[in-house]
Amino acid sequence: MQLRTDLALEAVAMAGETLGDNDRTLSEHEEAGVTVTRLTVKSERAAEVYDKPCGEYVTLSLPPLTDDEKKLLEAATLAAAEIRRFLPQDGTVLTVGLGNRAITPDALGPRAADMVLATRHIRGEFARSVGLSDLRPSAVVVPGVLGQTGTESGELVRGVCDVVQPAAVIAVDALAARSVARLGCTVQVSDTGIAPGAGVGNHRLPLCAETLGVPVIAVGVPTVVDAATVAADCGADAETVERIAPAARRLVVTPREIDLLIGRAARLVAAAINAALQPDYAPLELISLALDS
Repeated sequence: MQLRTDLALEAVAMAGETLGDNDRTLSEHEEAGVTVTRLTVKSERAAEVYDKPCGEYVTLSLPPLTDDEKKLLEAATLAAAEIRRFLPQDGTVLTVGLGNRAITPDALGPRAADMVLATRHIRGEFARSVGLSDLRPSAVVVPGVLGQTGTESGELVRGVCDVVQPAAVIAVDALAARSVARLGCTVQVSDTGIAPGAGVGNHRLPLCAETLGVPVIAVGVPTVVDAATVAADCGADAETVERIAPAARRLVVTPREIDLLIGRAARLVAAAINAALQPDYAPLELISLALDS
């Protein structure tokens, strides 16, 4: 049984050492207690083996998230630097919070988007008078899910892009992992876009450069695993995992403290996006402004 994961780093581990540098490159370093791993999927062969589109995937493996603002800022600064690498230097950036805020493990996108400061409307004389004329224009949208709106997230975002004309899109979504240890303490940033719902086998219209016409930077944190993953993490061998009943295989498991995990992860992601878009401003202050607006 192939355990499902949205994390490119885990896909590499599952595939084993079957590809060389002509197909993919992989490097790792540690900074401020965070392990940063860069994977570049270079060939169609690698894309097929890993089941990931060609592009760059950066994985930040963090210590367990806490409410310590100093540690939050350190992690957010690292994540912001990775996001900024993929962004064009100028132009409006649209942040999209994917997911369903009514279902806690899927609420990362909407909760993070709530804390990203929208600035596209702050301009002209007003911006100059309040000392905010150097803000990069940004917009934020939470499209909901198909069951709530009757419209796919990708369709709504494409419509917003037609109006806003962004230079790039940042899409935030909850992910699935194949290791319980990665839940809530891993951030993946990639330049390949994202397919909403893919982590739980519910594929929708992808948000990517091909569908939106602009670069799409995906930012995600794993919040769920399959039941089969839990069995494997508990020491079950491949044969035992394979015998799991089909109904049980469809179960999606999330930690008991998921409310706390989502709150901390959303704050981290929002701080990283704010820092990437507005590097001259304190990201936590921007979060406060976003929540008050």
